[in-house]
Amino acid sequence: MSAKPQPQQNHLLAALSPEVQSRLFPYLELAPLPLRALLYESRRPMSHVYFPTDSIVSLQYLMENGASTAISVVGNEGLLGITLFMGGESTPSRSLVQSAGYAYRLPRRRVKEEFNRHGQLLMLMLRYTQALITQVSQTAVCNRHHSIDQQLCRWLLLSMDRLSHNHLTMTQEFIANMLGVRREGVTQAALKLQQLGVISYSRGLIKVLDRSQLETLSCECYKVVKQETDLLLHYLPQRRVIANADPIPIATLPTQ
Repeated sequence: MSAKPQPQQNHLLAALSPEVQSRLFPYLELAPLPLRALLYESRRPMSHVYFPTDSIVSLQYLMENGASTAISVVGNEGLLGITLFMGGESTPSRSLVQSAGYAYRLPRRRVKEEFNRHGQLLMLMLRYTQALITQVSQTAVCNRHHSIDQQLCRWLLLSMDRLSHNHLTMTQEFIANMLGVRREGVTQAALKLQQLGVISYSRGLIKVLDRSQLETLSCECYKVVKQETDLLLHYLPQRRVIANADPIPIATLPTQ
């Protein structure tokens, strides 16, 4: 049986001071995020902010004809639900789980209370929001100017940065929906990467075998997003593991 994810596995939560953690952690709820689960629907009111620990969630824009494309990915480096503290209550995009795992969620009222203290959480969330805006903007540039092969490399690298392992479980059809391209294009791009020994792909399981080569084959967009994220979220290397501290109670959501 795998160990229960801890809040500190989310880099944002880990970067908070013990004082802020003591105010927020008792209200965190552990939520299982199965593959393809929808956390937020377009234009629907939001009630919680989610802090992924070992899952990845894609923010997608859904067109009237049913087509969709991912505009950003969020994992253990950040949170979902920035509109709650930016003044809005909903978003035109939807949030879809692309890699199953867990997240801790915090009620809207608790988020706003801490945000309005104008302290550490405010600073971290605003910095994260700027990093997310960079990712969204660069994704738009990438989708317009770069090949499907390069887009797939960028998307794989961004996903791997948000996981503690080197593999993803998803179909080529799902990847195509993420990128907003035809499935045939993803099939050809994935085959090229396999032939080069960069990845292995079998029965929906993608393993990255040569990350350095994957970075070489990717377009400049991944590097731009990575550098901006590292610059803004300088707290990432400073995440702490509280091994000997007294545990702070965490509520657990039912898995049903």
